[in-house]
Amino acid sequence: MNRHIQTELTEQVLIVTLNRIAAQNALIPDLLSELIAVFSRLPSEPNVHAVVLQSASAAFSIGGDMHSFNRHFPDIRDYALDIVGKLNQMMLAMIDTPQPIVTAVHGVVTGGSMGFVLASDLVLVSPQVVFKAHYPSAGFSPDGGWGVLLPRIAGARRTAECLLLNKSFSAQQAVDWGVANAIIEQDKLRDEAQQVARKIAAYPAGTMRTSKQLLWRERAQIAADLELEREKFVELITRDDAQKGILRFLQTYKDYPPENLQ
Repeated sequence: MNRHIQTELTEQVLIVTLNRIAAQNALIPDLLSELIAVFSRLPSEPNVHAVVLQSASAAFSIGGDMHSFNRHFPDIRDYALDIVGKLNQMMLAMIDTPQPIVTAVHGVVTGGSMGFVLASDLVLVSPQVVFKAHYPSAGFSPDGGWGVLLPRIAGARRTAECLLLNKSFSAQQAVDWGVANAIIEQDKLRDEAQQVARKIAAYPAGTMRTSKQLLWRERAQIAADLELEREKFVELITRDDAQKGILRFLQTYKDYPPENLQ
């Protein structure tokens, strides 16, 4: 039984909802494992023609759970290998899912949670959405595709500002940069995502699936690049500065996990 996500199948569209509400969908291995299990089954689900990924909390997801990183500092290398490995596995499961994925994003998206956005096929955002890397805030190395997928989509210079200057970017910038497809008012966001998914589901499944395969034809290189991200993440988090970064982050955000990590 899933504890951190909900699923619902309606009109050949599988709706997957991030539901770790009290923690603003901060990423932990259990949540990622539940998602991997769902998406890994989709290639053998003939009644699912499209997928919607959405969130039930005030934030879409605030990235890796900093309390969990802090608790696991005695075994931080193993924990980092596990959680970033599962994040990469989840992103590749999304890419490998034959059914197109429409992701509805509201609130904030920080850290590794960006991987859900970057591994989607279509992305709809609310006007208030904010994307931020936050790695300089915690002293971590980028994961979730910030260093390998965002440059492919948005360009190296824009990504450099996000990673080196810790700059956030807005819904309009996400559309302008190609990270998102459209801005939808938040009270209509879920309905619009489901409507787009139903439109996809109504088209011939073979056309949708081969189109997706062609769009993700760099899959093998992406997998190798994500593994490099994991190696760099683990290398940096085992240094003394990482624990200082975690404590500094938790002191800065005393209400962690907050709704807003801008």
